[in-house]
Amino acid sequence: MKGLIKYLAPFAPDQSGATGVLYGLGGLLVVCDAGGCTGNICGFDEPRWFLRQNSLAVSDSSTEEISATARGSAYIENTGNSTDASPGIILSAGLRDMDAILGRDEQLIAKLQLAVKQLGSPFAALIGTPVPAVIGTDYAALRRMAEKRCGLPVLGLPCTGTGLYDEGEEIAYLSLFKRFLESRTEKASPSFASAHKASVAQPEIVPGRLGILGATPLNLSTATPSERLRKALGTNDLLCYGASGGLAAIALAPTVEKNLVVAPSGLAAAKYLQKRFGTPYEVACPLLPEDFAEKAASLAGKRVLILHQQVLANEARKVLATLGCTDVTVATFFRLEKELSNAGDLHLTEEGDLADLLANGGFEAVIGDRYLSRCCRTFAGEWLHLPHFAVSGECADI
Repeated sequence: MKGLIKYLAPFAPDQSGATGVLYGLGGLLVVCDAGGCTGNICGFDEPRWFLRQNSLAVSDSSTEEISATARGSAYIENTGNSTDASPGIILSAGLRDMDAILGRDEQLIAKLQLAVKQLGSPFAALIGTPVPAVIGTDYAALRRMAEKRCGLPVLGLPCTGTGLYDEGEEIAYLSLFKRFLESRTEKASPSFASAHKASVAQPEIVPGRLGILGATPLNLSTATPSERLRKALGTNDLLCYGASGGLAAIALAPTVEKNLVVAPSGLAAAKYLQKRFGTPYEVACPLLPEDFAEKAASLAGKRVLILHQQVLANEARKVLATLGCTDVTVATFFRLEKELSNAGDLHLTEEGDLADLLANGGFEAVIGDRYLSRCCRTFAGEWLHLPHFAVSGECADI
């Protein structure tokens, strides 16, 4: 049966991707659901959230239950309120059946007003899920209403829950830059307003400064993408949009010398920044495992299939080329950009596509998350594990 899922769990959806981009900016992230989508995001798709909760629980083991407000206060106290470690607050809209059916936007805005009053935030985001998509929620109108009532910038992200995580990431990146670099900013936080004034009014390029797009745990399988990239690139002058630096990093986007796109979800934003500010971009991902080349040496001369997000897969293909592997194909269940593809690269839509490809494609080895091998049990070739958090939930920091 076409589309039947027999062996694999669903991959991270678009609302999880959007949340992952915004999480490091310290905003109020309101998932417009009844609670289930928010539970999946916090429990499975956002390692920075559940690692933080585990850390706080250990630091206050005498308390059986910690409120959301207490957790946020403890984390800010522990991190010194650093803009480089400012986590978002993920909330569920708590939509009941009739709320969703009748589209009770007034109740949602009232809840958001209360959250802003109690928790404070430089901005808020309303993130879509399947039910708001089915009833045709107007996120542009909802955003305008929320900004007027709450007195702070609001993003409206029309995720549907039926797209994959990279679609949500792309929506979030574009919304961030368009809202904070083109729209009025007088209601933004003081730190953002100051950085924005300096970067947009007088956008002087800082030599050597890099902007990073696509650096999320779902793409890179690490809860500390900015730290890993600083180490890999040998520089501290990085603006890792969404992963560190808070809103100030967004405001300083016009000052970077070049943007580095480490996943396909950041490509549209890189093109927008190039058009808006003339910022050039490069597509590359320097975060392969340190021992990758050593483990891949045994694949020399074999026909190899690489399964991952396209940019990291292309990086692996470059390493294989240095080892003498010339017959290498990239395949992905996620976004496959034509401009980043080689002849023969493939987009997969369901697990049966992968099973058929390995049964009939003549591949002798696979590089990809070992979780995907569940639907390819007849494949007798070599499988080199390359974790992909959006697929299996395997993270280098856990």
